[in-house]
Amino acid sequence: MSRYRPPQKASSNYITEEGRRALKDEVHQLWKVERPIVTQAVSEAAAQGDRSENADYIYGKRRLREIDRRVRYLSKRLENFIVVDRPPDDTSRVFFAAFVTLGYENKLGEWQESRYRIVGADELDPSRGYISVDSPLARALLGKRVDDEVNVTTPTGSTDYCIIAIEY
Repeated sequence: MSRYRPPQKASSNYITEEGRRALKDEVHQLWKVERPIVTQAVSEAAAQGDRSENADYIYGKRRLREIDRRVRYLSKRLENFIVVDRPPDDTSRVFFAAFVTLGYENKLGEWQESRYRIVGADELDPSRGYISVDSPLARALLGKRVDDEVNVTTPTGSTDYCIIAIEY
């Protein structure tokens, strides 16, 4: 069995102002708060002597690598983002950063409504209803208007949605 994974399709570079701010806060937290604490802990562990069996040293170094990797990734992403900080000229259509209320029939035949916000891949948060602009649902919604119907095919099946409301 091979470890090869085909390269993933690049995600879009769009982000909301709130998302950019959250990622900048994460970089600050990692670099200015967590990293100095972990560095101090590794330094103290190294001073104790034998590093080969020193768990504090080993796990501290691992955590430093994780922090550095995440900061490097976020820094590169922050350089390339296109920040969307205002609504589009035509607010009657679905575009990036829109809140969209959808109606659909669930598997039991009952009418159900859901509200989603279309955001960048780095802001994804299903618990808040934030879906990626690269997701099948968001791609189907882009450019549509209120009362338009869209059919979305996902791995779990096909669903018909009706757009009830669009907000920015």
